[in-house]
Amino acid sequence: MSNINTRNILLAAAAASVTLGTLGAATSATAADKKEKCYGVVKAGKNDCATATSSCAGTAKKDRQKDAFVLVPAGLCGKLAGGSTKAG
Repeated sequence: MSNINTRNILLAAAAASVTLGTLGAATSATAADKKEKCYGVVKAGKNDCATATSSCAGTAKKDRQKDAFVLVPAGLCGKLAGGSTKAG
């Protein structure tokens, strides 16, 4: 092979490697971006959205209110004391 062909092959391989690495990073970011509602763990006044007893975010009346949620990364809620993915 000539130096030009070898150089072109190496450049193509490097470009493919960078492209595959970028695709892998995009997939990882998508998985990390998934969120779930976690009920029963929020502090008073720190909920993310309306509850059964109030109409907007930041209106939970007490700590660990069973119908108030906060968005957390998917899979984290079950690891939190009192956390549930269903309103209580």
